Amino acid sequence: MKNEDWKMEKHDINNLEDIQCLVDSFYGKIRDHELLGAIFNHVIQDRWPQHLKKMYSFWQTVLLEEERTYFGAPFPPHAKLPVSALHFDEWVRLWHETVDHYFEGIRADEAKWRGSKMATMFLSKIEYYQNHSSHPLM
Repeated sequence: MKNEDWKMEKHDINNLEDIQCLVDSFYGKIRDHELLGAIFNHVIQDRWPQHLKKMYSFWQTVLLEEERTYFGAPFPPHAKLPVSALHFDEWVRLWHETVDHYFEGIRADEAKWRGSKMATMFLSKIEYYQNHSSHPLM
């Protein structure tokens, strides 16, 4: 389903179709963002379909009480990115904006909370690795 076809009556995040709408819309904003777009597009290049599929599985596992569909470690691919608090502030702003545009409810609130917590954790770890010679465990 295309984001422009999405019904505008807000509801909670309830299923994979909702996750796909959220992820597609959010990463559409990221790809076009003045600060974030260059970083994401450089790293992901022509692998956007694979990245989006992985994000569907990640958020489905995190937000929906279904069988676990995401297996992996989300941090290591981000460990050496050239990013700072400014990048994460923008990421969180866009995440919250996208969630709020389409959804409302307990899972929508949880999506925003988890996104914010993940950004805080990732930034802390990235800053650590930027200032130390160690590498994250894969």
